[in-house]
Amino acid sequence: MTTTSSPGNEPNRCNCTALRKASRRISQFYDSALAPCGLKSTQFAMLTEINRRADAPPTIRELAEAQVMDQSTIGQNLRPLEREGLIALVQDEADRRTRRVKLTKAGHARLSAALPLWSAAQARFEAGFGQGAAADLRTVLAAVARDPSLAGEGERSLPR
Repeated sequence: MTTTSSPGNEPNRCNCTALRKASRRISQFYDSALAPCGLKSTQFAMLTEINRRADAPPTIRELAEAQVMDQSTIGQNLRPLEREGLIALVQDEADRRTRRVKLTKAGHARLSAALPLWSAAQARFEAGFGQGAAADLRTVLAAVARDPSLAGEGERSLPR
């Protein structure tokens, strides 16, 4: 007897479900690795992006676009970092209505403490998954994140 393929009987048919499962597993892996420095993988990603843009600190909107998140979620994720003194929201000198996100001295120190932990997790992942496969995975996932045809309604733009 032949069965027809449908999302209900093919466990990995749904791209969204497969990505979410993989994302949760990878987040757990990196969260565990970063735990000794008190950061979650999402916080590490934001601190890294803010640090990368140190010469031109991002606005909350720019940070949201870079992280492919909405501004309210970015705001919620920035609050604990601000409470811990790792970031500062400072008024833009040219437009006082705009706030820019900057790393503080404590933020730089925490990011410096996290980098070796992240590097070890990265090496462990690549040792198990394969360096080439990991590089291919990053390429594919970056293409998915940049694809404007996959943006939900109301989303303005996606990172380049």
